[in-house]
This record gives sequence, structure tokens and C-alpha cells, in this order.
Amino acid sequence: MYKQGFSNELYVEKQARRIKERIERFDGKLYLEFGGKLFDDFHASRVLPGFEPDTKIKLLKALSSDTEIIFCISADDIEKTKVRADLGISYDMDILRLIDEFKGMDIQTTGVVLTRYAHQPAADNFIARLNNLGIRSYKHYPIPNYPSDVDKIVSDEGYGRNEFVETTKPLVVVTAPGPGSGKLAVCLSQVYHEHKRGRFAGYAKFETFPIWNLPLKHPVNLAYEAATADLGDVNLIDSFHLEAYGETTVNYNRDIEAFPIVKTILKSITGDENFYRSPTDMGVNMAGYAIIDDDACKYAACQEIIARYYTALCDYKLGKVHHSQVERIENIMHQLSLTPAKDRPCVAPANLKAQLTGKQSVAYELTDGKIITGKASDVMSATSAATINALKYYANINDEILLIPAQVLAPLLDLKRNALGSKLSALKLDDVLLALAVASTTNPMVKYALAQLPKLRGADLHSSVMLRSGDAQTLKKLGVRATSNDVLPENSLYF
Repeated sequence: MYKQGFSNELYVEKQARRIKERIERFDGKLYLEFGGKLFDDFHASRVLPGFEPDTKIKLLKALSSDTEIIFCISADDIEKTKVRADLGISYDMDILRLIDEFKGMDIQTTGVVLTRYAHQPAADNFIARLNNLGIRSYKHYPIPNYPSDVDKIVSDEGYGRNEFVETTKPLVVVTAPGPGSGKLAVCLSQVYHEHKRGRFAGYAKFETFPIWNLPLKHPVNLAYEAATADLGDVNLIDSFHLEAYGETTVNYNRDIEAFPIVKTILKSITGDENFYRSPTDMGVNMAGYAIIDDDACKYAACQEIIARYYTALCDYKLGKVHHSQVERIENIMHQLSLTPAKDRPCVAPANLKAQLTGKQSVAYELTDGKIITGKASDVMSATSAATINALKYYANINDEILLIPAQVLAPLLDLKRNALGSKLSALKLDDVLLALAVASTTNPMVKYALAQLPKLRGADLHSSVMLRSGDAQTLKKLGVRATSNDVLPENSLYF
């Protein structure tokens, strides 16, 4: 059962203040590398209960009068039509989506930087489209032997060759649709050009995870390792920070490995050997100071790790990931002595229901700790059945009462199968919710049950078999954290 462990308001206040302090340090001009998701940061909201998915946007709104945005995207990613897995849209289209979002918030978008530009045809097409839309684009070019050849990088043939983005605001947020887009390089290139123009601009990195002032093996930090198991990221003690200040802090391997090069580049640009003394110094991260219940965050993070484990098992079953990803998460669970079937309360009831009934089964753990189960029938998926049972529980409706009789649902299933050509064996959750919505217009009891739907947000769910994409997406929209066994439904090979 989840409890609030994080103060969103405290975090926004402290993080905004720290960013302003960093701007002042650099004569009123800071390029802030913004990693992770700007919108819908559900990982943070899951491991830090109380963190709102749009917290980063609220933060930028608080700083909006002093902020402008630079987007960057790799020309290679445009050429390869790289797609965001969570949204199913290409990186270049996501840029346009993000610009629209910021436009609605009155936060200025200055332009789009195409990194690693080498006249790729798809990149040129995207530039033409940006121009037609009135959005400025800038080209940054590949630098031979990047990032090792510092003399080349910090020269007219390196950063000097890149097109400079003219900015006017004290805070310039540099962000991208995904990793590998060149955010750091764009920031450092801008700092180079600013210094060529006599302006002492600075660079910093907006961080959330790992949280530098939590222990190395804290579940919240280990949950970050689980989330990046596909990349092989590992949290480490920041040895540079320990040597410089005698203070133990946590960072992750890629930042620590890259720091000597970044430090050398910054020294070459600015002449300041102590521009930053550690990767932790570069980060702006006040998340640890907004934790108000450490035990609540530990519990939530453990649940996230187990959920990542089940996801990795399913992805491995489907051939999407290597087994090493599963093994990395298993190792994390061993460090915390976590057993999935024991430590995720909804797992055992779902599996037991399936064993007893011989049907696909689902179990909810509601936010009050109540376990609600449901099994598949001839007309409804197990997820649909369990969700109706959960709504009955919240509405205090007797379990024997049918909110929607089978004779009402059967024609819907017949329509989908025969008229629309669906191969579904039962109605998905969104079908059943639509049926409930229609029934609610004439039945006050159904209307009251449907009104309980928001109470499912934050609940946990486990399925005895892999969830079909329709049910999985609907649960996500409802704010339900869903996992499943790595068992293909109905022995399907195509899933």
C-alpha cells in the first residue's frame, strides 16, 4: 500500500531556487541540459510517491519569464526514423509535439539544433519543414575524434564550425526527444561561442536520478538502475566529489566516466580549472531534500523494481531484449532481498485465482490495501472483470449484482467479431467501460459505480498472463501500475 513520501511543492521551490543560484554564478547566463522526460515522468512519480508527472513543467512555468528552450535532435536519428517507444512517434515529430506544448505555456522555443548533421536527406527535409513552419533550425557538425581531441573540439574547426543559437533569456533549457541527441555537446558548443563573444556563460545538468544525497544502495537509486538496465547504467560513488570535498555522493557511471573530458573541455573554453570539480557539482538536483517519508519512497521504489523485472521477463519472452537485462534486475532484487511473488501483494492472488479457476486471472491491490480479483469469461477479459469488481467494492455494491448483464455485452462482442473482424475472445477493458458509460444514463447504480473510476489511480495490478495492448494502455490511462507473468495468452505465438 502506497503512502505519500515526496513533497512536490517543496521540490519545485528548492529546485527553482537552486537553478537561480546557478544562473547568478555565471553572470546571468546558464545552459541547462535537461535529461529525462519533460512531460509524463511516470518513473519519478512511481518511485517518489507525491512527485507529479508534470512536475518539471511546473518548474519551468515558475521560471518561464527567464526561460527559453532549445531542442536538439541527431540528424542520424531523423535519417533512421528513430521512434519513441512510449509514444510510438518519430523523434522529429515529437519535436513538433513538444514545441506545441511549450507554446501553450508561453515558454519561448528559440530553435531546433540538428546535431551530427552531414547533409542527410531526411534531415534536410525536416529543416525545410521547420522553415515552412517558421521555426529556426541550426546545424551542428560531426567533429573527428570527438570527444578525445580537445584541441580540435575547442577550435574554429570544432565547436567554432557549429551555428550559434542567439538567445536572450538568462536560462536556456536544452532538451531532446530522447537519449543520444547531443544535448551536452550543444550546451558546450553554446558556452564556447558565448565565451568567444566575451560572455561568461555556464553549463549545468538538470538531474533527478540517481539522487546524489541518498545512499548508493537506497531503493530509489537502485530503481534507477532497474529502469536503465537496457543501457547497463550503474550507480557509483562520485570519486571526484569525494576527493574534492571529502563528501560521499552518488552519480552514475556514464557521467563519472565522461567527467574528465567535460572538465578538460570546459577548462579549455573558459581557462577555469575548477569550473566544476565533480560530476555532482555539474548537477542541479534537490529531489532528496523533498523526501518527507523515506520508508514510503523505499516501498514504492521496491515495487517499481519488481515491476521492471516482470516487464523485462515479458520482453525477453517476446524476443525484445537480451536475458542480461533480466539478470541485471534480478541482481538488484537480490541486493534488496526482494521476492516478486512475495513482495508484490497482487501477484500471489492473481496466480492462485488462475490455478483454482483454470482461467486467465487478474488481481488488484487497491490503494487501501484491499485485494480484488477477476477472471476471464466468455464475454469479458480478466482485466475487465477485476475492474468491475473493484468499482463494486468502492461503490459498496453486492458482488452478486451484475452491473451489465451478459446478454447486453454479448451483442457488443458479436459486433466486434462479425462486423468489425476482430479476433478478440472477450471484450477489452475500454469496451466494457464504454458499455458502463452507456448503461449509466438510465441506471443510477451503474452511474455511481462508474464515478468510482478515479479511485483506481495508484492501484497495482497483476495478471496471470501477458496483457493485451488494449487492456495495458487503458490501465495506464487510469493510472494503474500493471505487471504480468511471462505467459502468452491462450498459447498465442503472435502477440
